[in-house]
Amino acid sequence: MRKFLKFIPCWVIFLWSAGTFAAGLQSVVSEPDSIFPPKDWINLDPQADGVMGTSSDRAYQLLLKDKTPKKTVVVAVIDSGVDIEHEDLQGKVWTNTKEIAGNGKDDDGNGYIDDIHGWNFIGGSDGANVDTDSYELTREYVRLKDKYENADPARIKKRDRDEFAYWQKIEKDFESKREEAVMNHQFTTQLKENLLVISNVLKEAVGKEDITPQDLQAIDDEDPRIAQAATMVAQLFANIGGEDTSLNAVLEELDRAVEHYENQAEYAFNPDFDPRDIVGDNPNNYKERRYGNNDVTGSDASHGTHVAGIIAANRNNALGMRGIAEHVLIMSVRAVPNGDERDKDVANAIYYAVDNGADIINMSFGKSYSPGKKHVDKAVDYARKKGVLLIHADGNSGEELTRDNNYPNRWIGKKGKPAPHWIGVGASAWEKGENLAGSFSNYSKESVDFFAPGVDVYSTLPGNAYDENSGTSMAAPAATGVAALLLAYYPDLKPADVIEILRNSVYDLSGELVTKPGEDEQVPFGTLSVTGGLVNAYKAVQLAEQMQ
Repeated sequence: MRKFLKFIPCWVIFLWSAGTFAAGLQSVVSEPDSIFPPKDWINLDPQADGVMGTSSDRAYQLLLKDKTPKKTVVVAVIDSGVDIEHEDLQGKVWTNTKEIAGNGKDDDGNGYIDDIHGWNFIGGSDGANVDTDSYELTREYVRLKDKYENADPARIKKRDRDEFAYWQKIEKDFESKREEAVMNHQFTTQLKENLLVISNVLKEAVGKEDITPQDLQAIDDEDPRIAQAATMVAQLFANIGGEDTSLNAVLEELDRAVEHYENQAEYAFNPDFDPRDIVGDNPNNYKERRYGNNDVTGSDASHGTHVAGIIAANRNNALGMRGIAEHVLIMSVRAVPNGDERDKDVANAIYYAVDNGADIINMSFGKSYSPGKKHVDKAVDYARKKGVLLIHADGNSGEELTRDNNYPNRWIGKKGKPAPHWIGVGASAWEKGENLAGSFSNYSKESVDFFAPGVDVYSTLPGNAYDENSGTSMAAPAATGVAALLLAYYPDLKPADVIEILRNSVYDLSGELVTKPGEDEQVPFGTLSVTGGLVNAYKAVQLAEQMQ
């Protein structure tokens, strides 16, 4: 989840007209409860450091300093792609030693030519890549529209009644969300124009190309227009970042908001948009597995690179950040576009990761509909049979998970039995207190095992860059990092053992009153997950040692 999604409410203070400023701003915004966290907060310890991190630093420093790792753990990152050239991931990228790079042959006979560092299931054989795709809701709308749009409910055959009821749900959901996306695009575009007007007024008054909170404090102008602009921006700063932000930084976030909603309006909810021809497969043929290309970075690897860094960025090179697990190799399996992933690609990505030696699969993606769920379920069960642990980000809708509102999920097969090798993760913040649970995070006493760092997490981005991102997409790799740390030193652990250890070693905050995600209600943190705690590497290593 991008940071701007948290900030949209405070931007409604600007009027639609770029020529006027909003009134009554003071009643809309409030002072933040805390400053930004340390950049390495995901590695810090709740007790020793007072920061709700994973305690990986403490585990390495106090419990593992005299131990020798027994295994290098392979973690498959099924995602948008990974920048395998990133400075902080050097030596941390999986290589298929059975394949000869660049010879155009399938040397290891696994069905994938030149798959040196993984595979790309959303690319074409000509090297092209899918960047943006529609949402699954849109694809389902298109699939069923011709059959049911003008159908008479009284004449629906008995065998089609369930599908017709499903269509009615799809149609209503699609039309409302498409309308919302178009309105949000128009709104954020206007907000950007308004803020640019205000920005120009202030920059001219101050004589600088950027405005900081300190600059605003120095403004002493009798011009009411300048004074009002300064007041508005000062309160905007207070709401979204305090002293560490600037007007240009806010504009950059707003640019992302405009881009986000533009993509939703033009691609995600556009029934006429379908980029699948790029791949060249039959997207409805779930038996087809040998398609794609070997470009594991793809057209936009921002999300996957951020995830990979959290898990495995080099801890000892004094560069931008430290990942949680030291002895890890990242296998990049590209299956997630800017939009919803397709069930066929998810299933094949799992099969590929399992067959090529992954010990853990990180899945920082999800969606609201899954027409090919049974095929994904088969792949999930295949991973179980092969002893591979699956760790999933449980979503950013700020709602309670059920068995049918977020996919993929742990409930597999016709009977919906829980997969015993599956971990679901919610997103937490760095401070103990009411804001501990990420305001966007999904939650469930049945589906979410525990929470992990997922708010303002600093990690790697393509091109040797670094930045913060928020989401359960960040929380899942934090948990994956802890699981990988365990397997490196205790390689005989089975997925069920790792899950038992991680659940029983959480930093228990079950009695802490927190704001319930998506609501204003205060609830015990223990009501939001199975364990009521945060993943904790230090306690996990202690427990793993006791089990030996």
